[in-house]
Amino acid sequence: MYIAIEGIDTAGKSTQIARLQEHFCDAIITKEPGATSIGRDIREMVLSARAQSKKAEFLLFLADRAEHIKEVIEPNLDRMIISDRSAVSGVAYALTQGEISKTDLVALNDFATDKIYPQKVFLLRLSKEELEYRLSQKELDGIELRGSEYLLKIQDAIIEAANLLGLELVEIDATQSIETITQEILQNIA
Repeated sequence: MYIAIEGIDTAGKSTQIARLQEHFCDAIITKEPGATSIGRDIREMVLSARAQSKKAEFLLFLADRAEHIKEVIEPNLDRMIISDRSAVSGVAYALTQGEISKTDLVALNDFATDKIYPQKVFLLRLSKEELEYRLSQKELDGIELRGSEYLLKIQDAIIEAANLLGLELVEIDATQSIETITQEILQNIA
């Protein structure tokens, strides 16, 4: 089974993935962007916010996604795959930019992924107050520097992106305890 843990920065994706790894010892743990050699270079470029064009940023994500599917996902489809983000995030970020039509977003992602998407997507949702608190506790990267309003738009866009791609989305309140969140995910993996 291929699942993705989605959510805006600081939602607790890494924590939950570490917890899930305890339950699925043989799982492939991966992330998007940055799970491949090329992907690490692309991730660095995107997080540094060097791209002036939002279309260029989107195409960088697509290049990483295509490589990720080919190198990591496709060869392991017979195993449990747990991904920190997926095409859903890429589409969500692009939706907030508004420079690419929804039809093109779906078509380009279908092309990059060969229509290989997570079977379930878990969205760890944050309130504005909790997001702002968590951001205040860390050094911010290029995307986080865009602010809480921007990140909350991304959170809403994740729901729209999952719907556009026709994926099953499970929303989980990320302000709950770590254990409660883990249990909700496990109950929905069946």
